[in-house]
Amino acid sequence: MPLIHSMHTMAKVKNEALALGDTPEPAARVLGEEQVVAAADALIANTDLEAKQLINLYDAAPHRVDVVHPGVDLGRFRPQPRDVVRRQLGLPLDAHVLLFAGRIQPLKAPDVLLRAVAVLLDEDPALRSRLVVPVVGGPSGSGLEHPTSLADLAADLGISDVVRFVPPVRQDDLARWCAAATLVAVPSYNESFGLVAVEAQATGTPVVAAAVGGLTTVVRDGRSGLLVDTHEARDWAAAIRRVLDDADFRAELSRGALRQAADFSWERTAEATLDVYAKASRAMREETAHV
Repeated sequence: MPLIHSMHTMAKVKNEALALGDTPEPAARVLGEEQVVAAADALIANTDLEAKQLINLYDAAPHRVDVVHPGVDLGRFRPQPRDVVRRQLGLPLDAHVLLFAGRIQPLKAPDVLLRAVAVLLDEDPALRSRLVVPVVGGPSGSGLEHPTSLADLAADLGISDVVRFVPPVRQDDLARWCAAATLVAVPSYNESFGLVAVEAQATGTPVVAAAVGGLTTVVRDGRSGLLVDTHEARDWAAAIRRVLDDADFRAELSRGALRQAADFSWERTAEATLDVYAKASRAMREETAHV
């Protein structure tokens, strides 16, 4: 049986894109990853970018690297009537709902969304009465060192009244939150793939994401969402406002989000993974035959 390893966010990549206050990955992890890359018969990368990073940063043999996009359960993450799911979640039917879902840690940058919201409300105070910003998830990683830091930031920015902190939820509930949102923000400093962005798009909800890592593969800029080149609050506020202010554009993004997510089904992921195993097995048999 060939040794095949599926890569996730790699230590060297993460250390190149550390957020303020985040902790570098230890040298032991870097060494372990280098050993895995050297020993594997095949390596599965999430995206073309990650494949290049494996080759350039870890000296992986190009012929041993294959790209297989992770998949989403499209039966669970699907469009749902917005008024229904908003009632279930206790959200106003006519509000702009800006959702962050994920681990609360510097790498995921939920603070970027909160700072952008403060800019939006400063520019348009009337928006406050119809804005809700749910943060679904809990502290993780280096975020555990200051578990109340995001709530403290919301208070410092004067936006605690529009931010709702929701503990981690099951997948069915996450699908409802995504379907209920006006947009989902993914402001991470790095993502090997960006599964939340695909899950959101699968419900027909546009995504505003950082133009980093796998998010540049997952989100089609101007088609299924918007990619933001910086983590500056004013740039994020401008991107969010572009979605909020134009109902026709928002509907166009919603349709594009569904088309984009259709390419990331579990079935496609499983088939592509089996193909990698078959390819590696053939290579091993050929090597054995030449011994």
